[in-house]
Amino acid sequence: MLRISILPHLQIRDDASPGPAPALDVSRLVALLGLIESTGNIAQSAEAMALSYRYAWGILRDAETLFGGALIAKTRGRGSTLTPLAQQLVWASKRIAARLSPTLDSLASELEIELKKLMAATDPAVRIHASHGFAVAALRDFLDEQKVRHDLKYCGSLEAAAALSEGACDVAGFHVPIGEFEEETLRGFSRWLHPEKHCLIHLATRQQGLFVRPGNPLNILSLEDLTRSDVRFVNRQLGSGTRLLLDLMLARRGIDSSRIEGFSNGEFTHAAVAAYIGSGMADVGFGVETAARRFNLEFVPVLKERYFFALESDALHSPALQGAVSAMKSGSFRERVNALPGYDGELTGTVQTFAQAFPGVVL
Repeated sequence: MLRISILPHLQIRDDASPGPAPALDVSRLVALLGLIESTGNIAQSAEAMALSYRYAWGILRDAETLFGGALIAKTRGRGSTLTPLAQQLVWASKRIAARLSPTLDSLASELEIELKKLMAATDPAVRIHASHGFAVAALRDFLDEQKVRHDLKYCGSLEAAAALSEGACDVAGFHVPIGEFEEETLRGFSRWLHPEKHCLIHLATRQQGLFVRPGNPLNILSLEDLTRSDVRFVNRQLGSGTRLLLDLMLARRGIDSSRIEGFSNGEFTHAAVAAYIGSGMADVGFGVETAARRFNLEFVPVLKERYFFALESDALHSPALQGAVSAMKSGSFRERVNALPGYDGELTGTVQTFAQAFPGVVL
């Protein structure tokens, strides 16, 4: 089965240098710095990258010449450590990857579709449009392993629901908070999702909350703290389910978003928000717990929500969807969901009507 990957590749050159200057491969440099940060040993890090010790030192020296500062410091008892300059390079790479990965994944999926048409591929593929999430990413990997053809496009929850209504996809991923904001959030999808036409597949229950720096130095404990003058916030993009949820919570608490520094700064994924904070560019963000844990941030839980896939009930047993639905129902995939920090896969793969998933709520 054809599967395409598109990866960001960062290069830097000094145009002020006399004569043609070769570009520095920052991707390789950052990979080396990341290993040094975790091991404290340059030789061990070079070996892990299949580089000679001399060649690894050459990469570091070239970079230090380009940036005009040291990247490695020797510390008694800790071996080699990264200087603040090197740490910023590593975090910049993490931000780039977190910000671009969903877009590149979607572009790769589009290219796969076009190539498969030219190759006259006849087996059906399930078209998934979904709000970005770690369980969705895990599902993509699992479907690859199970050789289930699929085309995944990351987009906001509202855009995914609209795509399903227009026939542009077979499955739309969206999330709804548990509790006081459930009905209001669900009604936001009523233009495109209809109980008499669509059914739901439960993907996961997950925890949403505040991301803060290690040790929570600013003692940020609630949404009310976001308006403090010493707090810098980073948001999700307009149209994302998480942004819509945050807007509802702020309105319900009477918090004026214009008083939140950085509220207009929108990132496309939970991971990008976490990377933004981890690199010191903001103090707090709002998103799923998994992202905070992966970037070694602390997490202040605020509420739980359920992530669903919506699809037409008549299409549930179609050839394009059978493999994907079976994969989601499998115990192996449920284990992967449960392994994600902040995720609960107890109901993963459960097919429900709207009445079963949201008893008492009328769309």
